[in-house]
Amino acid sequence: MKTPFDGASPPIRRSDEGHAFDRAVQAGAVYTVRVSRRFVAQHYLTVPDCGPENELHSHRFEVSVELAGSTLSAHDYLIDIDELTARVDDLVEAYTDVTLNDQPRFAGHNPSVERFVRVFCDRLLESVETARIEQATVCMREDETARVCYETELST
Repeated sequence: MKTPFDGASPPIRRSDEGHAFDRAVQAGAVYTVRVSRRFVAQHYLTVPDCGPENELHSHRFEVSVELAGSTLSAHDYLIDIDELTARVDDLVEAYTDVTLNDQPRFAGHNPSVERFVRVFCDRLLESVETARIEQATVCMREDETARVCYETELST
């Protein structure tokens, strides 16, 4: 099996910033940055005949945000981890101990974990610098029962 260090150098992708040699990435390779947090939120499902899920109840959530891209900034960041962590923390704070049904982005929708993970991702991407981000994946674990992920490609 040929490794990236065998033979000729593979094609490189260059960032618009800095020296090409310093920012070079093998074709197809990506950087990923991941941040995870835990919190508790409440909801009640609005679809008929869900039994106890139609009543207000709490879930323990763990959210994991992963951003991916192939180029780095002049500071060798895909994204500033402190900025990403702060924005994830802001969203976690906004949803901790609240009823999802009462939040504007859930109005008129069933607050399923699938809906929640999409809303979380959309809000996050509205709040961070996405110039070098090519893909975002947000996964949410609901209690110990389910894990739902939402992936989206960003145009760069």
